[in-house]
Amino acid sequence: MTQVQFNTALLGLSDKLHYYALSLTSNSEKADDLLQETFLKALTYRDKFRQNTNFKAWIYTIMKNTFINDYRRNVKTRNTFDSSNNDFHLIFSKDKVYPAPDSFYSTKEINKSIDVLEKEYKVPFTMFLDGYKYKEIAEKLELPLGTVKSRIFFTRKKLEKSLHEYSNN
Repeated sequence: MTQVQFNTALLGLSDKLHYYALSLTSNSEKADDLLQETFLKALTYRDKFRQNTNFKAWIYTIMKNTFINDYRRNVKTRNTFDSSNNDFHLIFSKDKVYPAPDSFYSTKEINKSIDVLEKEYKVPFTMFLDGYKYKEIAEKLELPLGTVKSRIFFTRKKLEKSLHEYSNN
């Protein structure tokens, strides 16, 4: 499939993809964002599409997986708020342990240790901390999955050594 044929087929599915995005998100703005991200991924990974396969199914799968990954990432970062009396208060979980005042110092030290890492270790590790899955990191950095896993593992070991004074606190 040539670039022109690919783009024509992609734009031909635009309306149907928008309806599918609306069914997933139930929000017009989020559906537009999902559609745009799907188009971007489809164009970025055009070379992954194989001739004589179902183009429509390939695009729909990209959209579904993008929605699922975004949903999972958002669930990890979501906060719960109570809007009583127009004041927003963070609802704290009773079983959660909150950081001690001296832990902010520890956080600074940890961030310093991460910042001095070599780029090849620092980038995958920070992406992992940001909630990306190993496979997503491998795709974005164009690295084999095993390389990403080992770099994150070795980064943990390096940080464990450099921060050994915090490990027992």
